Amino acid sequence: LSSLFSYTLGVVVQRAECRPAVNENYMRLKRLQIEESSKPARLSQQLDKAVTNNYKPVANHAYNLEYERKKKEEGKRARADKQQVLDMLFSAFEKHQYYNIKDLVDITKQPVSYLKEILRDIGIYNVKGTHKNTWELKPEYRHYQGEEKTDE
Repeated sequence: LSSLFSYTLGVVVQRAECRPAVNENYMRLKRLQIEESSKPARLSQQLDKAVTNNYKPVANHAYNLEYERKKKEEGKRARADKQQVLDMLFSAFEKHQYYNIKDLVDITKQPVSYLKEILRDIGIYNVKGTHKNTWELKPEYRHYQGEEKTDE
């Protein structure tokens, strides 16, 4: 058992006893410490009247109204000519190599389903890797000299 614990043995050579210099200041300090430690962490208190600074429920928030207004202004996204959409996509892909579908919808202002239909012809959807869930152009449509993509 003693081999399990590694501690050093020592011999007491001298012994000393210390007592605080008890005076008024020391006693006041100790009393404050005791009083502070005996206070409960939480207190309950009775209120005279109801609390009135609560937030009232709002039927529709301002930002929701703004969103609805903007959505009505834009209206339903109308399908543009396929060539126009392709031009917009190619000009976007000149700026960046990878885009997620949401950004492409914002750029082209086209319905998601229509955009995906066009992207399937000209693009590759990355399912894994560093550019996960993004679209990039197929190699035959690229005009930049980038490193060739390798899938793990």
